[in-house]
Order: sequence, then structure tokens, then C-alpha cells
Amino acid sequence: MNGTGSVGEGATVPPVAVVGGGLAGITAALALAEAGWPVTLYEARPRLGGATHSFARGGLTADNGQHVFLRCCTAYRGLLDRLGGTGRVRLQERFDVCVLTPHGGRGRLRRAALPGPFHLLPALAGYRLLSPADRLRAVRGALALRGLDPAEPALDRAALGGWLAENGQRETVRRALWDLFAVAALNIPSDEAALGPAALVFRTALLGRSDAADIGVPSVPLGELHGGAALSAIARLGGEVRLAAKVDRVLPCLPGLSGPSILVGGARVGASAVVVATPHGQAARLVPAEAAPDRDAWAGLGASPIVNVHVVYDRPVTRLPFAAVVGSPVQWIFDRTASGGLIRGQYLTVSVSAARHWIDVPTAVLREVFLPELERLLPAARAARVVDLFITRERRATFRQVPGSEGLRPGAATRWPGLYLAGAWTDTGWPDTMEGAVRSGLQAARLARRHLEREQAR
Repeated sequence: MNGTGSVGEGATVPPVAVVGGGLAGITAALALAEAGWPVTLYEARPRLGGATHSFARGGLTADNGQHVFLRCCTAYRGLLDRLGGTGRVRLQERFDVCVLTPHGGRGRLRRAALPGPFHLLPALAGYRLLSPADRLRAVRGALALRGLDPAEPALDRAALGGWLAENGQRETVRRALWDLFAVAALNIPSDEAALGPAALVFRTALLGRSDAADIGVPSVPLGELHGGAALSAIARLGGEVRLAAKVDRVLPCLPGLSGPSILVGGARVGASAVVVATPHGQAARLVPAEAAPDRDAWAGLGASPIVNVHVVYDRPVTRLPFAAVVGSPVQWIFDRTASGGLIRGQYLTVSVSAARHWIDVPTAVLREVFLPELERLLPAARAARVVDLFITRERRATFRQVPGSEGLRPGAATRWPGLYLAGAWTDTGWPDTMEGAVRSGLQAARLARRHLEREQAR
């Protein structure tokens, strides 16, 4: 549907402009198109997917980084349904994580067939990487975390690490248990992480419904799961996607229109509404100060990086689909052999969150660090030959979810009617995750629909 579209009693409106083709923008565009509104999605890059994309390397299809979701990520799973991707992911029937150590020790965290929050208590009580005394401390810490209200403003001013220490969680417990999930979910060391979003992660995923933390991983490349599927879905609904189309600014509305306009390649384009679904730095440059007086403060959200080490071996070195790691630079290991299209050997991805220390380290140095670590963790790797090793770096993977950051996250509405914000960095009530991105897109689409309905009723 190009130019203008019709809704309802033959009323003709220009398309809603969605700026940014990551998960937030894809979600907003789909929701609006499904509701019958004409929509055009603008993406500066030649592909959709934003921070979740794939690329080819020597016959292998690699993702820019490892992305997982949990069963409690209901908005993201809803997006997968809309994209026809539910059958293209693997979701655990029961939360089950093998935890490795470089010295050969192993632990296992597997939920029991009990209602939440009791489903994880047997796993904590039998967690072999902690002493019996520390296991008891972990159980007490879990019950204390469950009593926190993530929406309490005071929690945004406190750090997770300090709270854990004050509640009897010794360094051994923090490193062997709480950091496994907090660092991966928040992409920041626990000593620096805000307590509010951490409490939400633990309460919702680990200490809520018994099945909430079941882990899902893509079984196809992210480029197919998100970007390619979104292109087809939006077109099927009558929307338009413009790739390699950089939006330079959001401008006031054109005469006779009810929504802002956008500047694309030097041309001013009218819209019935605009959803800006870009990272916060870009959004601050696009959105006028009159519409968002706090836009300069968004820079305070900063950025936290993620590094992924991709290793291709000439033979299988582990049967684990994924594993968590303690006591090593390696944090999580994922088997990407099938999704990457590898015929012989095994393709593993090492995911390193909160990677400020590693982000600028040369590939040769990372190789010297991580290959010996993998051999310590996976003894079969010692006899295998490394066919390929490469690094992907996401310098601005998430914003820095530190104390005080929640107060910098804007809502979806702006002071301009018809102009809305989306992105995992906005005030979604969730950390900066795929789930948060999708929720932000849904919220922006809801507000845009209300605006369009009001204008249509006039």
C-alpha cells in the first residue's frame, strides 16, 4: 500500500511512518497494518532486524550475536507467532541449565514439578557448585528477592551487588548463581546494575510462574527469523518497507495533515503519525526538542557492549545445546551448528555480556584467551582442530542499566500529537531485551491507533 491508504468508510489517510526496522519498529508496523492502517517502515540499513541479524561467512550463516528468550517473554513470542516463527525456535519443556567450571566441576539448575516459586528450591538446595551453607544462603536470597517490588522507585537508586551483599549473598554465591542470569539479562556487572530491573528479571523469570524461565533459542538464523519474515509479513498486510532509506529529521505536520512529517533523502514526506523506533542516540537527533524537551538527557543512558566469539571445530566437542560457565571469561556457550548450516564439525558461539573489558581487544588476543578456556571447559576440544574463529562486537548492544537509568527512559508519547517513541530503551517496564523492544512497539502502535481514530472521528 503506497502513498495513501483507506480505512473504514472510505477515508483516505497517508501512511503511518515507522522509523527504524529493529524489533520495535517491526512490531509497531505489523500492529498498525493488522489494524488496517497504511504504514511505511523506513530502515537506513539494507535489511530489517536491527540488533538481531545474520551474515554469511565461508558457507556458514552466522548471527551477529546470541539471542535467547524465555517462556515469560509473552510479547516477543506473540511477535514470533505473527511472523510464522514459532516453529523455528526451540523452547525447553522444563528450565534446565548445565553450569560448567574450568576445573571440571559441573552444576545443574533444573526446575522441579512444583508451583512457583518452589519449583527452583530443590535445584538451589542441590546446586553442587555451592557449599551447603551457600545453598541455604541462596534460598534465603531468592525468597528476599521475591519480596521486592520492581516498580518501587527506591530500587532504581540501589545497586544489585550491594543488595545481594546486604542480604547474605557472599561472593561465591553471586558469581556461581546470581551473576549467571543478571549479567546475561542486564548486560552489566551486578555491582553496577540497578536493583529494580534485576528484581523484575528474578521475580518474573526465576521466582514467578514455574515455567517462566524455560529457555528458547532460534533454530534458524536471526535474519530469517526476524528480518526476512517481517519483510514478507508487512508486505502481505499491505504495508511498505523502504530499505536503505535514512530518515534525517522529524518535522512539523504538513498543511492538511494531522501527523508530523519526516525528511528522507532531502524530501519531506507527510504522515498521519510517526513512530521513531531507533536507538536512543539516533532518536535524540531525529526528534525535535519541542516534542521531547528531555531528549538531551537520553544520552545519559549510555551503552554497554556484548562480544561474541565464534569458533568452528572440525568435529563435535560437546553434546550440550548450551551451557552457562562460572570462573572463566566464557559466560555462556551455544551450539549453533544446525542453525548456521554447518554440515561437518561443530560451530559454537561464546557470548560475553558486559564486555567493556573485551570490546577493543584484538581478535588475535581473544583467540589466545578463549580457545584455551574452551579446551578447559570442553575436554574434547583439545583434540579438535579449529577451522575458523571470528569475533562479532556489539558496542551499543544495550543501554547501561545502572542506578538512576529508569528515570531517563521516556514514555512512548511525546508533546507532539501523532509522534511516538519505541525501542527497548524507552520506559517499557522491562530491561533492554527483545521482550522490551516488542512491548515498546506494541505500546507505540496503540497510541498511534488512538490518535488516528480521533482524527478520523473529527
